[in-house]
Amino acid sequence: MDLTDSFYEEIRNILDSARSKVYQTVNFAMVEAYWQIGRMIVEEQGGTERAEYGKNLINELSIRMTKDFGKGYTIRNLEMMRQFYLSFQNTNALRSELSWTHYRLLMRVENENARQFYLNESVRSQWSTRQLERQINSFFYERLLSSKDKESVSKEINSLEPAKTPKDIIRDPYVLEFLDLRQSDEFYESDLEQALITHLQKFLLELGRDYSFVARQQRITLDGRNFFCDLIFYNYILKCFVPIDLKLGDLTHQDLGQMQMYTHYYEREMMSEGDNPPIGIVLCADKSDAVVRHTLPEDETHIFASKYKLYLPNEKELLNEIKQEYRALEFSRK
Repeated sequence: MDLTDSFYEEIRNILDSARSKVYQTVNFAMVEAYWQIGRMIVEEQGGTERAEYGKNLINELSIRMTKDFGKGYTIRNLEMMRQFYLSFQNTNALRSELSWTHYRLLMRVENENARQFYLNESVRSQWSTRQLERQINSFFYERLLSSKDKESVSKEINSLEPAKTPKDIIRDPYVLEFLDLRQSDEFYESDLEQALITHLQKFLLELGRDYSFVARQQRITLDGRNFFCDLIFYNYILKCFVPIDLKLGDLTHQDLGQMQMYTHYYEREMMSEGDNPPIGIVLCADKSDAVVRHTLPEDETHIFASKYKLYLPNEKELLNEIKQEYRALEFSRK
């Protein structure tokens, strides 16, 4: 008996439905837990006052929770849970259709009417987090109020951003942290760019020069938005972090601006006493050309710049290595 399209579609719908239920169940369990944690913090602090006591409480709580439950319980994240409870004190606002990332985005909306509108519309229209973020950033609420053609304004998001899918659960860093699952390299090995990153990681460690691997696909969260830096190293000779990003397309000013954001973040949040400012590397690789851009700290000294040239891979080394690997990977895919 041959496999018919209709039969296969029924099987596919069963699995899609099951995955959606898992996604929704895990996300809502996380939302409920974080709301309860936020409530307990606020009540333990005696309300919204007593800032100094509250700060000490969250600091100690972060240390103990990080030890017991992993890195998802930083001071910043615990403060976000506290704010979550203060922003949505009515438990009816906890909707099983919305994820923790949805709520993080909603908390950025100061207007309570607009926030409630985005919450309701996210549920009704089944917006993904990317769709919700675009709607907030494009002032969808205000545009809808002033528009005569409300239907077209409402429908435009489907053509601008993809809808959420069940497989998003394995890519959501908040879900992985909540379940205490490691984001392993296997999550990223499916395409050419990630294969190049893997090779670049090995290449830099083989160079020696006192490199220490820190992280891959390092998530940096700013105002509820996630950014991922491909590789982070620490160089013990230069005494600085070295974030690295690889792009397959043409290098743009946005790529350089994003790297500057990464270096500023590591300078302000991650540097220890005695560290030098971070040095970012943006590497663009394609079939015809490869470009390397180093982002030096603004206050570099001549001595530091000389050391930088000696202990970081030079442009020729990076260009040759990435071109050779690119060709090899392209050939293996044919």
